[in-house]
Amino acid sequence: MDYLTQLISLAFLEDSGFGDLTAQSIFTPNLKGKGIIIAKQPMIIAGLEVAEKVFKTLDSDLSFEALFKDGDSVSKGDTVLKVKGDIINMLKAERVALNFIRHLSGIATLTRTFVEAIGKFDVRLTDTRKTTPGMRMIEKDAVRAGGAFNHRMSLFDGILIKDNHIAVAGGIKNAVKAVRKRASHLLKIEVETTCMKEVKEALEAGVEVIMLDNMTPAGMKKAVNYIGGRAIVEASGNVTLENIKEIAATGVDVISSGALTHQAKSMDLSMKISL
Repeated sequence: MDYLTQLISLAFLEDSGFGDLTAQSIFTPNLKGKGIIIAKQPMIIAGLEVAEKVFKTLDSDLSFEALFKDGDSVSKGDTVLKVKGDIINMLKAERVALNFIRHLSGIATLTRTFVEAIGKFDVRLTDTRKTTPGMRMIEKDAVRAGGAFNHRMSLFDGILIKDNHIAVAGGIKNAVKAVRKRASHLLKIEVETTCMKEVKEALEAGVEVIMLDNMTPAGMKKAVNYIGGRAIVEASGNVTLENIKEIAATGVDVISSGALTHQAKSMDLSMKISL
């Protein structure tokens, strides 16, 4: 069973694992109908493929038609998808599908707002690992739908030496040296820094990526000038819509923000079903 099927199955278990008392009391089995999901506000839509899998996981005979694709701008009142088939199964799938679409569209919409706030600056915006447990893969898909990029998917696909690693290892130099002894030569090493002293240590250690964590824009600009293209520079920490353009103007290569996933507000959509 793949990741998404497991996630959807868990969502069904908590929502209708013991049946749908209301629908099964009102409707006879195999009663056919049609349903549409409508946007109740403007948004960047995301999660349509997840929604299709929700309906198909419950009932493979349900027909599904998406009228948009993830990343599209949707206006208030637009029909984003259509589904036809067994009414009881559509009702069982309704809330699960809507929960996914609402949440993922919220991430995509907020991400697009951040991307647009950067303006003309040539900088890559990425997410972080600050995601909802169990939903990281689809939340990161929604970030891409919004026009940004992904940072590490997990601890196993990138090396990022952070403050706790540095503290226990006895400094940046020791931490980097330990990694060099064990990690593949194909992997880049990133080090989190909080001041110019640490930036210099990381650069002297020969790391490929230097993260400027919670530095002021002035501090970031100074660090970027000092690094001078000898490493990729990432800005992280307290990134907001109000300051992201100022951060981008410092010359950093990457801006990472956990807000894209953990501060996104769900979008408003509803499903209407008829015979």
